[in-house]
Amino acid sequence: ADLPQDVGGHDENAGSDHGSDDQRGRIEPRDRADELDALGLDRWRSHEADNLVAILNGRYLLQPLPPEDRVRLLPREEEFFDLFTEVANRNKEAVEHLRQLFQAPPDRRTPHVEALKRLEHEADQVTHEVVNRLDRTFITPLDREDIHQLSSDLDDVMDAMDGTARRAQIFRLGTAPQGVLRLVEVLQRMMGVLFEAVSRLKKGDDVIRYCVEAKQLEEEGDSVYHEALGQLFEKERDAIELIKWKEIYDNLEGTLDQAEDVANVVESITIKHA
Repeated sequence: ADLPQDVGGHDENAGSDHGSDDQRGRIEPRDRADELDALGLDRWRSHEADNLVAILNGRYLLQPLPPEDRVRLLPREEEFFDLFTEVANRNKEAVEHLRQLFQAPPDRRTPHVEALKRLEHEADQVTHEVVNRLDRTFITPLDREDIHQLSSDLDDVMDAMDGTARRAQIFRLGTAPQGVLRLVEVLQRMMGVLFEAVSRLKKGDDVIRYCVEAKQLEEEGDSVYHEALGQLFEKERDAIELIKWKEIYDNLEGTLDQAEDVANVVESITIKHA
């Protein structure tokens, strides 16, 4: 059988082709764009109608949709950033309760301990949601190991602050020494800086600057820790009290180290996706 010569090419006899179809009662040629309404496309009011255009010789072409109207076949899950920010915000709330705990008289510390425990539980739930989403998301906005590491490190910071509050309750501590208050103040500034870094991670605005500031705060905290620990051993004559407060100091300093880990992960993610 002989194949048509104009397959895939320009058809100079399109009208005659349509004419033969018309004789069989199937279609009739349409050479003008305004004749599209005869197809009933005006009642669609959809992208299919808007993008169907007429070309010469009665042929029609479907134009591609503009980028803003296209649907990603495999969409990326962007909510991870919001979950990170939720935990970072709870860390800010937690350190405020920790500050008030050590400033309060010993018999008025229980409400702050309970508040920290509530925040720790909420942070655990958010962290579990991150892991669940990671398990069921095909395309993630960041590397999977980075998402898991950042969520774990943020949760570790919360756990450390909750642990410090619980020790203060278990040890039945007296009035906090000035060194503890200074260390908590540095920790509070650290939580504020981490919140800014994490909340800006999605857009990447000034993230590195906050990560650098977090590292500087960790160094400042180390200096306060060493000075306060020296004063504790110099002035405290009760061995049991010395052991209690040393553990509090160690936990606060360890929390600053864990906060620096968060800053390191955020910095690594930012550089990787710059």
